[in-house]
Amino acid sequence: MFDTMTIDAPAFETLAQRHHRELHVHCYRMLASFDEADDAVQETFLRAWRHRATFDGGPLVRAWLYRIATNVCLDVIRAKSRRVPELSSYAEIGWLQPYPDQLLDEIAASDDEPDAVVVARETIELAFLAALQVLPPRQRAALLLRDVLGMPASETAELLDTSVPAANSALQRARVTMQEHLPARRSEWSAATPSAEERELLEQFIDAHERCDVAAAVAIASTDLRITMPPYPMCFDGLDAVVPLLERAFVTDPDGDWRLLPTTANRMPTAASYLRRPGDTEFRAFKLDVLRILDGKIAEITTFGPGQFAQFGLAATLR
Repeated sequence: MFDTMTIDAPAFETLAQRHHRELHVHCYRMLASFDEADDAVQETFLRAWRHRATFDGGPLVRAWLYRIATNVCLDVIRAKSRRVPELSSYAEIGWLQPYPDQLLDEIAASDDEPDAVVVARETIELAFLAALQVLPPRQRAALLLRDVLGMPASETAELLDTSVPAANSALQRARVTMQEHLPARRSEWSAATPSAEERELLEQFIDAHERCDVAAAVAIASTDLRITMPPYPMCFDGLDAVVPLLERAFVTDPDGDWRLLPTTANRMPTAASYLRRPGDTEFRAFKLDVLRILDGKIAEITTFGPGQFAQFGLAATLR
C-alpha cells in the first residue's frame, strides 16, 4: 500500500513522474492545446499534493490522479468557454495545437504498462481532437475515459461524481455527436505512424516549397484541398482559393528563401518551415504544416506558428 498520509516530497515526485506523460496526453485530448495541457498537469499534481491526505494509497492512485486531472480540465473548459457549437473547420478552434510524435513514441517505448496502453489505444489525430471540442465538457470526459482509456462504467461514474446511468447516457450522446463530426471512413482520420506513401508525399511537399514551384505543389494536392491556420479564423477551400496564396508567396511577393525539415505531429506527416529573409544570414523558424493525406493526395494542411519548434526537438534557426 502507498501511504499518502506520510508521503514525503521525493516519494511524491517519483509518483508524479510515473504518471506525468499519460496524464499530459489525457489533458491534451480534453483541451486540444499542448501548452494548456502542460499547465493542467502541473495543476493536477499541485492539487494532488495538497489533498494527499485524502487518498489511502494502493493501486487506485492512477484513477485518483485521472480524477483530479479530469476535473482540472473541466474547470479550464468552463472558465474559458472552450466549446465549439458547430464544427465546419479547424479555423473555429483557435486554441488547437499539434502534439509532437516523438513524445508519443517515448510513451510507447516506456516500460510502464499504463503508459504503453494509453498510446496503444489512443486517438490523437487532429480530426478527432476537433470533434471532441463540440462535446459538452462532461460528455467529452466520459468519452475519453470509456472509449479511449477503457475505464469501466463504474469507475468513470466515480471519476465524474455521477451515477452509472448518467455516465452511460453522457457516453452515448457523445458517441452520436462524434459520428456526426468525423468522416465515415476511419482511414480518413485515424492512423498509426505515417506510411511510406505519406512520407514520400511529404518529401515532394518539401521539395516543391523549397523550390517555390507552384505547379509541383498543386500536382500533389487534392482539388478540394483545405488550409486552416489556427489560431487565425481563416479557411481556404479548394485549389481556386489556395493557388493565389502560393503564387503570392512563391512568385509575386516572395519573402525570402525557404528550408523545410520533415517531422510528424499527431501521427500525421508534418513539415517544419524555416524562412531566410533578404539580408539575413540565418533561416528562422516560421511554421509547422501538418498534412492530412487521402487517396494519394494532400487533402488538408493545418498550419501552426513556430512557437512549438522546441517541443518538436527543432532548432530555432538554421544556417
